[in-house]
Amino acid sequence: MCQPSWGRARVEAQRLSDLARLRRVRDRIDREYGRPLDIEVLARAANLPAAPLGRQFLLAYGLAPYAYLMTRRIEHATALLRRGDLSVAEVCSAVGGPSLDTFRTCFTERVGVSPDVYRQRAIGAAADVPSVRNGEAPLTGPRLA
Repeated sequence: MCQPSWGRARVEAQRLSDLARLRRVRDRIDREYGRPLDIEVLARAANLPAAPLGRQFLLAYGLAPYAYLMTRRIEHATALLRRGDLSVAEVCSAVGGPSLDTFRTCFTERVGVSPDVYRQRAIGAAADVPSVRNGEAPLTGPRLA
């Protein structure tokens, strides 16, 4: 005889298993952002088809896997550019950027300035360096309650 609570427990167990699988994908992106990763590679490692992985990742973390990967790459690129001892091409290669043009475009979309301008600002004045955006609305001023 099957009790209704067993069905709920089974659904909850599956949900937790799916979240653990997505967490492993996210952790892999965080560890291996400098390597060539694409959705197919990540999906194979997670033992899921690519499309469901993309949908579940988006629901869990608010970004598609590729967008999350590019955000991690740009975050690490900003750190390298702030050091000032690497060119933009070297930084692109270090963070696993797919191509210099794609890297420049993604960087400009997420940071608001090109990597060259970011590097010049970082070398000149550390206080005037924008941070990586994740698609949020820009802050217009202090938000005090």
